[in-house]
Amino acid sequence: MAHKTDIEIAREAQKKPIQQIGDGLGIPSEHLLPFGHDKAKVSAEFIAGLNGRENGKLILVTAINPTPAGEGKTTTTVGLGDGLNAIGKKAAICIREASLGPCFGMKGGAAGGGYAQVVPMEEMNLHFTGDFHAITSAHNLLSAMIDNHIYWGNALEIDQRRVVWRRVMDMNDRALRDVVTSLGGVANGFPRQAGFDITVASEVMAILCLATDLEDLQKRLGDIIVAYRRDKTPIYCRDLKADGAMTVLLQQAMQPNLVQTLENNPAFVHGGPFANIAHGCNSVVATTTALKLADYVVTEAGFGADLGAEKFMNIKCRKAGLAPSCVVVVATVRAMKMNGGVAKADLGQENVEAVEAGCANLGRHIGNVKSFGVPVVVAINHFISDTDAEVQAVKDYVETQGSEAILCKHWAKGSEGIKELATRVAEIADADVSNFAPLYRDDLPLFEKIETIAKRIYRADEVLADKKIRDQLREWEAAGYGDLPICMAKTQYSFSTDPNLRGAPTGHSVPVREVRLSAGAGFIVVICGEIMTMPGLPRVPSAEQIMLNEAGQIEGLF
Repeated sequence: MAHKTDIEIAREAQKKPIQQIGDGLGIPSEHLLPFGHDKAKVSAEFIAGLNGRENGKLILVTAINPTPAGEGKTTTTVGLGDGLNAIGKKAAICIREASLGPCFGMKGGAAGGGYAQVVPMEEMNLHFTGDFHAITSAHNLLSAMIDNHIYWGNALEIDQRRVVWRRVMDMNDRALRDVVTSLGGVANGFPRQAGFDITVASEVMAILCLATDLEDLQKRLGDIIVAYRRDKTPIYCRDLKADGAMTVLLQQAMQPNLVQTLENNPAFVHGGPFANIAHGCNSVVATTTALKLADYVVTEAGFGADLGAEKFMNIKCRKAGLAPSCVVVVATVRAMKMNGGVAKADLGQENVEAVEAGCANLGRHIGNVKSFGVPVVVAINHFISDTDAEVQAVKDYVETQGSEAILCKHWAKGSEGIKELATRVAEIADADVSNFAPLYRDDLPLFEKIETIAKRIYRADEVLADKKIRDQLREWEAAGYGDLPICMAKTQYSFSTDPNLRGAPTGHSVPVREVRLSAGAGFIVVICGEIMTMPGLPRVPSAEQIMLNEAGQIEGLF
């Protein structure tokens, strides 16, 4: 029997009106701003009124390093949320919005899969409620105002060689990484070198995801450093008086989006910073709102635990005063085999030795997550080709790491296939055994923070950074930014900065190519190895397969 595609399953969903989903969480319909019948934003007034309420339990879903075999982190997040509801718990899900770039590039969608999906799948993967467009517009308004200020006499004395604010768009477009603007004569301004990042790497995205309300949003936008004068003193967004208009553009985007799973359970989908180049977590507003409305909140952090979970703990939890009660690390037998050296074409054949060899990657993630003081469970996301012996090999290995692995079949069976994990996660969360603490102190020098992540999470021997980068970090410390956390930008495919180095490598170095100060978001971005803040499309982009069929339905999103 041919399996239905994700989009076919999503299309058959028996969705409830979004007001009913809101009702289940105690959100009155007048506090829902509907986008069609199946999506709504939750009003800022309603969220402000939740302040005194007690928080539910926060459960983080993370994963091993991604492989082309696929891990199913979002699928497991959605499945676990459905599973908790199925065993009688009041649970909500918090995930990120999808970026158009990878949707038309390699990925093709970010709403879960199989029978563990959030719907409406097509809208979520495309324009959704317009949040990313608003972020793009606000970011580029600031870009326009910088060049306009220089054009009209430059009263702030911006040094054109030291404009650090790049432009953004939500598409993978390598041609825009490095550009020259304002060519064509006097009327077009002064030519300068500039460039584009993808919207999800924008500091405005990070700010939206970390701000607590509109007032905090505007303050953080004002704190953005856009350029420097010749004497190296900073010029802030508020110096250009752009923060007010940017906040206006982001007013609606700040409100979390409420949608539903295939099983009609509530899901907040809000914010979408990439985890390899940004901080990889959904918005603080969505997570804190969900925690006030549900007893259990399942959220995910992007890519492997070396990126997403590390940033979730060291940036998001630190800034928002949150602490996870339990962490689920998603792994697949197929990915273990790939980490154990099996080629993608051969993954269908049983190979227990390769599974055992590849488990080192999983073991390191378990150890890393435990180092934050939180209990860890492994979810083995089941594929049809997995054999009992292979699954048992993973379970046995995880036991040697002082954790437990549970087989999950939510992709094929929805909540029914993940009840065992849901029951165990609820037990752990209820036991209150988490002693969460970030990995490094606020007052540790910036370079030592980078070294702490590189050595303790990536197990690198050293961080390679030339004098220019070390001097830059010291200047920021002198300017009062020394207490900021670090946001590492590196490949998601390996613990190292070499995407081809699978497993659990040691003895490697972490080369730092560039550092960027995100003073509004409140972190330092450290760009390592070859990672790009503007991705390119692959040789055969997903966009080639995406089209409308004769019935006017979208095909090719998967």
